[in-house]
Parts: sequence; C-alpha cells; structure tokens
Amino acid sequence: MELAYIPSPSHGVLHLGPIPLRAYAFCIIIGVFVAVWLGNKRWIARGGRSGTVADIAVWAVPFGLVGGRLYHVITDYELYFSPGRDWVDAFKVWQGGLGIWGAIALGALGAWIGARRRGIPMPAYADAVAPGIAFAQAIGRWGNWFNQELYGRETHVPWALHITSSEGGRVPGYYHPTFLYESLWCIGVALLVIWADRRFKLGHGRAFALYVAAYCVGRGWIEYMRVDDAHHILGLRLNDWTALIVFLLAVTYIVVSAKKRPGREAVVEPGVPDGSADGTEGADEAEHKAEDKAEPEAVEATDAAKAAEVAEAKDEAGSATKKS
Repeated sequence: MELAYIPSPSHGVLHLGPIPLRAYAFCIIIGVFVAVWLGNKRWIARGGRSGTVADIAVWAVPFGLVGGRLYHVITDYELYFSPGRDWVDAFKVWQGGLGIWGAIALGALGAWIGARRRGIPMPAYADAVAPGIAFAQAIGRWGNWFNQELYGRETHVPWALHITSSEGGRVPGYYHPTFLYESLWCIGVALLVIWADRRFKLGHGRAFALYVAAYCVGRGWIEYMRVDDAHHILGLRLNDWTALIVFLLAVTYIVVSAKKRPGREAVVEPGVPDGSADGTEGADEAEHKAEDKAEPEAVEATDAAKAAEVAEAKDEAGSATKKS
C-alpha cells in the first residue's frame, strides 16, 4: 500500500455547455501571459517602451505553437501516420504534444519578424523575455499532468506519480513525475538567468543563451528518465542528442559574444531615451540631472550676490561724494 503519491486528475477537460475547457490549453495560455508580463517589466528596465514585448509576442507565440507542434509531429510521426492511425490527430494540439525545440526555433523566427518591423535588436529582446519563457515552460508542464503523459520510470518514492489511465498504451502504476522535475528545473533556470543578468549585466543575447544552456542540462537528465516511445540514436533518445547539441551551441555563443561584444546594449528601442521609457528616471540619472540643474542655479545666485555688492559699493561711494 502506497502511503504517499501524487494523484493524477481523473480528467483534463471541463465542459461549459458545448464548449470544452482543456486544462492543457489553459496551462499554455497562463504561461504565455506570465512570460509577456515579466518580459515587459524587464524590457522597461532595459530602456524599452511598455507594450513592445506584447506587440512582438503577437508574432512569436503563434510561430512558437506551430513550431512546437511541427517538431512533435515530425519526430513522432508514427503516432499519426502509421497504419491504423488518423493523420487528422496531428492537428489536435489540445491533446498534448509540443516540442520545445521547435517552439523556440520557430518562435524566435516570429519574434525576429516582429522585432525587425519595430527596428529593435533581436538579441536584446531575447534577453528580456528569457526568464519569462522558462517560467512559461514550468507552468506549461502541468498540462502534461492533466493529460497523464510524459512520466518517467516506475518508482515507489513518496512523490511518485499515480497514473490511472490505460489509454494510449499506458500501464496504470506509480512513476517518476518527470513533468514536475522539469517544471521545478525551469523555475530554477529562470531564477538563475535573473540573478546572472543582474550580477554580470548580460547583453547581446547572452542571457537568452544562458537560459538555453541551463535548460538543456536539465532536459538531458530528465529525458533520460522518461519511458514514453522515442527515437534512439546510438542508445540515446533523440531529445538527449538535441539537448547536447543545443547546449554546446549556446555555450559557444556566450563565449564568442562576450569577446566580440562585451557589456550591454546602450539603447534597446529606437526613439526612447535610455532609462526613461516608462516615464520615470533611474536614481542615478535623476541625481545627475539635479546636480546639472543645481550648478547653473548656484552660479546665478553667486552672480546676483556680486551684483548686489557692487551696487551697494556704488551707493556708498555716491553718498560719500555728496557729503564732501
């Protein structure tokens, strides 16, 4: 008898009359809102306008969803195009199945289009939204919990996930909750990027590259624990190879970029004075402006005092002349 375990929802869909409300979709939507909200705050702090992140997200999110689905369908094509399968299921995104690699790749393309239309440097935008994307992934993984999918090997640890569904070849039992492992890892990645960005003033896409590299490390060991069907190359799952290659590319980018373009972008959005995009000024800038304003005022006060002294001396001289 198991004393403790993580229960699985009996179903992941609620019906509002004829309208199905799917938990998987809600997790994706909530994640997108969190990513845009946090990205907007970071963009303003970098000197950009409020609302720019959302405007570019209008391009990035649809591209990302299409890319994520394409990656999943291509790498797991047998689920949709094998004998006895219905190819129409490839379009049923609400049933689960979004590959993060395709989502990031095509989402970046959409973001590039949106950024180019506004004359914004893509690396700066990527740095701003990187932690938000990690948080969005953390939230989105809970959609897999509602769908009872993407769990790991069988286990009897107190935090084991209890799978109750037998659909799609599932075997009811207790398994490692890899969805939870990845969710927690993504939260850690987001916090790491936020800390490193503040500590080292990352710029020119290096904060985003750090997010990618850190995520790949976690995805590597989490992917190794999963038991769902996947293609293998030299004994490793396809996603493990993808994580390894993308990790090396991200680290290489960080090293090369730091040498070629150290520091951070001075201006991230055309036509916006640095530090005043949201109608406020940084403390240092405000202090400098106050000093600059105070200096001419002090000079004017000194000149006025001297003029008063000269006038007084003239009056005294005139009085002495009259008396004589």
